[in-house]
Amino acid sequence: MEYLHTMVRIRNIDESLNFYCNLLGLIEVSRKDSEKGRYSLIFLAAPDDAEAASQTRRPTVELTYNWDREEYEGGRNFGHLAFRVNNIYAICKRLLDGGVTICRPPRDGHMAFVRSPDGISVELLQRGEALPPAEPWVSMLNTGEW
Repeated sequence: MEYLHTMVRIRNIDESLNFYCNLLGLIEVSRKDSEKGRYSLIFLAAPDDAEAASQTRRPTVELTYNWDREEYEGGRNFGHLAFRVNNIYAICKRLLDGGVTICRPPRDGHMAFVRSPDGISVELLQRGEALPPAEPWVSMLNTGEW
């Protein structure tokens, strides 16, 4: 058995790519548009996995955009995506500066949760040992759900 990808349905390509690529730091490794099926598939990978993912040897996130307008609710979503990061404080700051709400701040220097523009929960885990507790994260309260 081999894990291939996680599919997330999205409502807006530009908003989603801004979140996943510009703010979260993933890299687009391939894209497929289907006129007949009226959808676009955009495959993203973490920077350390991008080269292998482009050769389908590493898991990716598949963003699926259906050209015909459709609303997605919780029943068509799932738990969360999880990414190991080099500096949880730096990425949370970049996300916060980009207008993303930090739902569960990294108060412990180890774990945080945010949500994509489509409400997908994204878990961020610090690579290696937890970072020492630091402000503003230590004092920041949870917001919403994750």
